[in-house]
Amino acid sequence: MSEEHAYDLVILGGGPAGMAAAIYAARANLKTIVLESNITGGLVNSTYIIENFPTYPEIHGMKLMEKMREHVDSLNIEVEEICEVEKLELEGPIKRITTDGGVYTAVAVILATGRKPIPLETPTEAEQVHWCAICDGMAYKDKHVLVVGGGNSAFDEALYMLSIGIARITLVEMMPRYFAAPSTQEQLFKCSDGKAEGFTSTKVTDLVVEDGKLTGAVLQHTETGEERTIPVDGVFVFLGQSPNNDLFKDQIELNAQGYIKTDRDMNTSLPGVFGAGDINEKSYRQITTAMADGTIAALAAQRYVREQKASCSA
Repeated sequence: MSEEHAYDLVILGGGPAGMAAAIYAARANLKTIVLESNITGGLVNSTYIIENFPTYPEIHGMKLMEKMREHVDSLNIEVEEICEVEKLELEGPIKRITTDGGVYTAVAVILATGRKPIPLETPTEAEQVHWCAICDGMAYKDKHVLVVGGGNSAFDEALYMLSIGIARITLVEMMPRYFAAPSTQEQLFKCSDGKAEGFTSTKVTDLVVEDGKLTGAVLQHTETGEERTIPVDGVFVFLGQSPNNDLFKDQIELNAQGYIKTDRDMNTSLPGVFGAGDINEKSYRQITTAMADGTIAALAAQRYVREQKASCSA
């Protein structure tokens, strides 16, 4: 039988919301642990440059997350990375989280699981399809890559890849227009010495793989249906994200899109369970709003834990 570890608070997710919550929880003297399925930092790690975070006019996403992690570590908060949660039991006064490394119990839980990239769905799969230019872009130096998506992430990542020596970029957007900031569009298409080209109303219908290696992509015009195949060495997909709710989608109330419904104190539909960050139903998803959610969730969790302990001792 797996050994049980008892905590006041378990935080699922080590992104900006989860780490902010951990900092506030630790300062409130809650025995806290952060369980992260990957490494701390979440999707921010894959952001090349952040220019809207107060105190830093410009900072690499991974560097910002490293600074947050240093703050977490300075408070001696336990963090388990590469931790696979196998079962989540959120009802009742004591929550149980079963992982590949043991069982954790807690009076309160903060769900800060964030979002995951939407995959590129094609009949043919290829190992050369990626979702993070910072992680995988260097392998395509002096090569031709296809970028799928027309938002700020797609354009920012394309600019980053040009900066590290990728020879040519083709960017496609399924909708009739791009959604990135006009200044970013101009920077990519007009200021890249002809190394980047883009097509709207265009989707990827399949990939061409020869001897296990990606050699091309089949593009289709969404209005005319015309198809053509272009040679590419790699594909980077930025189609947005979907909520990471598999562990609890049948236990708490979600909206139609799968995001957690919370009140202003980040309470979910279950007592002692709080939501924070991009997994929440909200109008704006930014690093700063995620951190604000984590702050509120931790303060609300601290109050909940205190009340539960008081009722048990009465």
